[in-house]
Amino acid sequence: MKKIIYFLLTILMVSGCTDVGEIVPNTPTQANITSNYSADFLHDWFKLECRLVKDTPGFFPPQAARVFAYTGIAAYESVYRGIPEARSLAGQINAFNPSTMPRADAVSIQYHWGIVANAAVADIMRLMFDKNLSKDNLTIINQKEEENFKALRPDAASKAVADLSVELGKAIAEAVFEYSKTDGGHESYLNPFSKPFTPVKGIDKWIPTDAKNQTPLSPGWKSCRPLLTANMEFALPPKPIDFSVNPNSNFYKAALQVYDVVKRAKPEEQEIARFWADDPFSTCTPTGHTFNIMSQLLEETEATLEKSAVGYAMLAIAENDAFITCWKVKYDYNLIRPVSYIQKYIDVNFKTVIGTPPFPAYTSGHATEAAVGERVFTKLFTNGDGKYSFTDRSQLQHGFGTRKFDSFMQVSEECGDSRLYGGIHYDMDNQLGLQMGRGIGNNVIKLINWPKNVK
Repeated sequence: MKKIIYFLLTILMVSGCTDVGEIVPNTPTQANITSNYSADFLHDWFKLECRLVKDTPGFFPPQAARVFAYTGIAAYESVYRGIPEARSLAGQINAFNPSTMPRADAVSIQYHWGIVANAAVADIMRLMFDKNLSKDNLTIINQKEEENFKALRPDAASKAVADLSVELGKAIAEAVFEYSKTDGGHESYLNPFSKPFTPVKGIDKWIPTDAKNQTPLSPGWKSCRPLLTANMEFALPPKPIDFSVNPNSNFYKAALQVYDVVKRAKPEEQEIARFWADDPFSTCTPTGHTFNIMSQLLEETEATLEKSAVGYAMLAIAENDAFITCWKVKYDYNLIRPVSYIQKYIDVNFKTVIGTPPFPAYTSGHATEAAVGERVFTKLFTNGDGKYSFTDRSQLQHGFGTRKFDSFMQVSEECGDSRLYGGIHYDMDNQLGLQMGRGIGNNVIKLINWPKNVK
């Protein structure tokens, strides 16, 4: 009897199926809407992704933003059919063709959206980390997938429906992965410094700031495909201050400001610098920090699978494009880092509070990515004013303390300021980065047709 049911369901899925692009806006049955599902398992998946980014060689900030991005896209695609009026991201984001996505009849088959998402996220993680994924972490992914399935399976309509839900999730992951392979960043974790590469030469240009990295990180990242083409308009900020070594020049004063801030050594500023440093392989990078904040906020507000999937997808797209646009600016100008300038023209013995990353200064990646988080959080958790009191506990797992905030703008601005306090960015890098990130975040919110009133 079970075989007959499975056979009939399979026929329904194939013969009654509809292309993703043809079923938007979505109209799920009220009894099987995504907001009826818990998102606890999905929050745990994104927390695990933080660990994977921290543990896996080659996942520097650009690569980390990319892997979080496609995981967020896969999670959303796996559940959007259960969200009223929801539309697939296929056909909305750059070069994501609806015809490449798996077919599914969400009316005839009562898919278990939790099982679909669990299978999709597990598979996309295996695929995205692939060649550098350790055996231990692969085992953790496999075990988590199995444990989640066992916990979710009793709520499925039948074994056949549970199996079809797994099949759909895996098909979605495969389609999203195939889409990712054409963005210019595929397997970049195998050669994140794009060696061999010859840095641009010039008195105002980036030079190595430590003996380990003689070439800058991911110089070709600026050519990766953005998820929203419109976001590349923010890769054209005003030029940096004209370079000069004249003590009366604005550039010298900008460098002197960095020098003075570091030399005054205020304890709280140094604490802020370290809290937001998010060095690769010490934490899960700036993007991972922001995703951890997202998970915390979703949990604290008891968000369902509906809001969680939408929130992760919004942040995913914004973070991905934040690093592409920021990297374009960095390598368009190749601006010298403050530490290199200060040691040559102001004080040869100058030392920064935290390590200087191996790539050009202008603009700040931290500021850019924190600002996209600010806009997404403001959309999801406030009435638009950005006011929200919370304590960021996401860094406890990495050995840091907590930080309290009263608004999401306060979060992004403190993150931007932390790079000045640490001695690794001119203030112009941070301020322009914040502007870029806010523009990108606003684009993601406005240019994609997201479901309304998610909960």
